[in-house]
This record gives sequence, structure tokens and C-alpha cells, in this order.
Amino acid sequence: MKILAIDTSCDETSTAVTEGTQILSNIVWSQASQHAKFGGVMPALAQRLHEERIDWTINEALKRARVSKKDIGAIAVTAGPGLAIALGVGIAKAKEMAEGLKVPIIGVNHIEGHLLSPLAQPATSPPFPLKNFGEGEMKRVRWPALGLVISGGHTELILIKKIGEYQILAKTADDALGEALDKAARMLGLGYPGGAILEKMAREGNPKAYPLPLPMARQGENYWSYSGLKTAMFRLVQKTGIDLNKQQICYLAASFQNRAFQHLERVMVNTIEKNEPDSEILVGGGVAANMELRRRLRKLGRKTGLKIRFPYSVKLCGDNAGMIGVAAGWGTLKTGRTVDRRPRWRVDEV
Repeated sequence: MKILAIDTSCDETSTAVTEGTQILSNIVWSQASQHAKFGGVMPALAQRLHEERIDWTINEALKRARVSKKDIGAIAVTAGPGLAIALGVGIAKAKEMAEGLKVPIIGVNHIEGHLLSPLAQPATSPPFPLKNFGEGEMKRVRWPALGLVISGGHTELILIKKIGEYQILAKTADDALGEALDKAARMLGLGYPGGAILEKMAREGNPKAYPLPLPMARQGENYWSYSGLKTAMFRLVQKTGIDLNKQQICYLAASFQNRAFQHLERVMVNTIEKNEPDSEILVGGGVAANMELRRRLRKLGRKTGLKIRFPYSVKLCGDNAGMIGVAAGWGTLKTGRTVDRRPRWRVDEV
């Protein structure tokens, strides 16, 4: 069954056409440049831009997938978590289309989308029936497995008992990893969103150039906290000077990123040791596109004996409808899916 999926959870308007785990098209229109001058997402502006672009993304997704609306068997839409005013745009359009086409509508948890994004396949792969997932040409995934979601709003290590049954093992107590990286970039005058720019600058820097504290260095907790590191970074930037040269910016970026990633790794190792999984870790979310973090996670995988699986394209790391469609493919096998806005919908509540 072909699914048309919609995601308007924050500041990307996205529509995709999927079939099983295969993504036939995945259109993402980013609003980032429109929000940059405000230093963050403006809810009312996000809503208006979603309303202006959603029809275009739907038509483009159908066109690129080479299908028509009559080929669509279900409509999937992100119901939460996310920005309520933005979620409403996608949900309203999904309900309108589902009613017009007389097809089912599936509400998808956005974090579940990120969680299952490493299971997606490109359009060039042969369609793969979900009931046989893990057989044939697909590499087997043994459940239970772990899932790491690292984005601007969420940092969670999740036990995937099976598709649709999740337990949060570790989460952030304040800022998510992506949010912390963006705020550090803003301190360095790198703009919004700054995580990707911070990564680029950090490549040219010395990660040990500036002394930044390692959060919760003496604790074995199963949660992350980036507020202290962020405060230390702010004071360090003030101490270094207002007019930073490129070398100072690169060194500060590398130092902050290094500590942020060390903190992520340490809590992961602590949590893994407590739960002793023996399968793999599925990694999704915007920060999963960071090449340095990928290198570190692969190293962690070798250390713990767990395979690390990323999405086949970095485009699937950020917010996108492709992952929502793939998650909805599994969702059609379950009941009780909501299609109302749930801005704080936890993945362990699906």
C-alpha cells in the first residue's frame, strides 16, 4: 500500500510517498532562513509558511513518486510531539485528503519516525513487505534493540522491545543535544540554526584548546544535562573576548562539541551496561548527520559489541515526511492511533 505522509512538526514543511519501508519521494521545504533573523522558530510565522507551502509539497511528492492521488491507500501525518500551531496545519490537510480520497488516516509519533528512520529504504531498492522485514536482502534486525534519537528538541535512548513498544531508558533533563549545539553556535555568532555550522568550524579546531567541564563527570545517572556546559561556554566566550578571530571560534566550537559528545557517550555506555542489550542501536534525529558524532558512535558500537545503524541518507536525519510514512506502514498494523494534536506526545505512549 502506498502512503502519502505529511510532517509539519516545526519549521520544515514535508510530504512523502512511501510503500512499506521504501521511500518513493520525500519533499522537504525548510523555513530556517525565514526564522533566522529571529534567532529561533516563530510559531505564527511557521504556521503561515506551512499553509503557504503544504499544497506544493504534496503535488511535488506525488509527481516525483510518479503516482496520482487515486494510488494512495492511506494518509499519514505527524500528530506530535512538536509545535502545536504547526502540527495543526498538517493534521487539517491530512484529514481533508483522507476524507476526499476515502482512505484511512494514521497519526504518527514524530519521535517514532526518527527512531525507525534507519529502517527506511531508498526508491531504488525493491519494495520490501513489512511482514517479512529482516529477511531476504534486508539485514536482520533482532528485537529488542536500542534507539538513539538526537535532535534539536529531544535526546533519548530508547529500548525498542518490538515495533510499537518502547521504553525510554535515558533522556535529557534540560536542553537536548541539538539545542545545546545551536545555542553554542549562537554564542559564537554563527547564526541560526547553527549546529551544522558549529560542526564545520570544529573540524578546524583543537577540541582540547579550552577547558570546559564534562557534565555530571562523577555521576552515573541515566540522563543528560547540558545547561551547565552551556553556561560554562557562555562565560568562556565572554572571557576570551567579544571580537573573536576565526581560530578562536574554531577552537571554542571544537571544545564545546567535544564535551557535548563525551557527555552523550558516557551516559549511553552507563545505560547500556545497566541494560545489557545484545543487538544494535538505531540512530536518528538531526544531530545524527554530524560526521564526528557518527565516528564516535561507531567506535562506541565496537566497544560495546553493538551494531550502529544510521538512516541511508542524511536527509532522513532532519525532520521529514519519509520517516513518518515508514513508521505509518507499521502503524497500520496497530490500533488506537490518534489524529489530534499532541504536542507533548511521548514515544512510550504510542
